[in-house]
Amino acid sequence: MFVATLVASGSIGQGDIALAVDRLRDAGCQPGDVAWLDQDKAADIFFALDPVAARAALTGVGDKVDVIVQPVAGREKTLLIADMDSTMITVECIDELADYAGIKPQIAEVTERAMRGELDFEGALHGRVALLKGLPDSAIDQCRTERVVIMGGAKALVRTMKARGARTLLVSGGFTRFTGPVAEEIGFDVHVANVLEIADGALLGTVTTPIVDAARKRTELEAAIADGIDRTLTLAVGDGANDIPMIQGAGLGVAYHAKPKTREAAAAEIVHGDLSVLLYAQGIPSAEWVVA
Repeated sequence: MFVATLVASGSIGQGDIALAVDRLRDAGCQPGDVAWLDQDKAADIFFALDPVAARAALTGVGDKVDVIVQPVAGREKTLLIADMDSTMITVECIDELADYAGIKPQIAEVTERAMRGELDFEGALHGRVALLKGLPDSAIDQCRTERVVIMGGAKALVRTMKARGARTLLVSGGFTRFTGPVAEEIGFDVHVANVLEIADGALLGTVTTPIVDAARKRTELEAAIADGIDRTLTLAVGDGANDIPMIQGAGLGVAYHAKPKTREAAAAEIVHGDLSVLLYAQGIPSAEWVVA
């Protein structure tokens, strides 16, 4: 048995649900029961056959509606592994840090190309960090305070999953000086990221190696699975090309407001809503979310 979870950024009505059921029936998916998670906001449609056809059939259903299709068994996860920049927070930290050095446009262009998978991630990271050489160490904390904003739904997602017994891991191709405070504020158990090298109160323009890249993100997922977590019960979410291996390795891999290559590689995606969509995807209504 499978479930298609429909989550509206605004509202979803009975007409939208009926349309979704009709599309599933026409695609040969044999739809069955419908259950509201939150009235006019999120609903589950259960069906018997062909999740790939179901996902295609439900593309574009409703107005600004995200659809997550998955097996019913194991939909509530026991591991969350998440990217940070443009996923758990609203910005790319290296771009914002570059603004304090007066070179944001130059670095942001490289970041965008790296996240789209057009550049080698490691080379692009070293090149961008080199341009930050000499920036005062104090700019990092200033940047974090002034620019970093937690993504909508992030706290509810992480804190709710933890309260229900899940392990939560923040894995970033960014920097520990950002992931540490962000992980603490949101509530992650563990954070993994690159370490900026600093001396005499200024950035040296280098990071310690080996770097946290796409392979390392997948390695962190595999290590958690080797430690006893069922792959089926893992959830990975990210937006960039360097998130693809962990997204593809998870039980449910989700592209979040993502780059084209990441969207193509993921079995599920969030285009309209925030991270709370991932709570609905696990069958958890808002009345059960941990929001404080």
